[in-house]
Amino acid sequence: MTLVDSIATRPTLQMQRHFGAPRTLVWRAWTSPEIMVLWMGPVEWPMVSGSGDFRVGGEWRACLRSPDTGQDLWQGGVYREIVPNERLVFTFKWDESHEDGPPVDTLVTVQLSDAPDGGTLMDFTHEGLKSEQSLTGHKHGWTSTFERLEAFLQDQARGD
Repeated sequence: MTLVDSIATRPTLQMQRHFGAPRTLVWRAWTSPEIMVLWMGPVEWPMVSGSGDFRVGGEWRACLRSPDTGQDLWQGGVYREIVPNERLVFTFKWDESHEDGPPVDTLVTVQLSDAPDGGTLMDFTHEGLKSEQSLTGHKHGWTSTFERLEAFLQDQARGD
């Protein structure tokens, strides 16, 4: 079974968000590690460091840290597709096992388009989650993450 076949048989999370910011700014937020540390990760596990070789085939790494316990959660993957200001596809895998077993390779797709009001629509897909429990956890995490992204984009619009 190939990675694609394996991912296709597991749960998929799909979300859509509207941001009142230009697509170029949303893209930069997703592709610049120095900006990503300002919003990436749920509020209870913010990203504290990250790096990436931003090209197809390049690897990325990120560390989320619990402000309460100081515990680190590392994740990483490989960029699969990059269409500037439009589409970003990368693999995603936690370094450590969680409650539902060892980590598995998953696939994230971020599709950006212009919203009718001048903002940006983001269609987000996280494929190949290993269980419904994992899907629920990732939905919570990504929802909180996108709320932080919205706050970051609003701060940028105000010039903060």
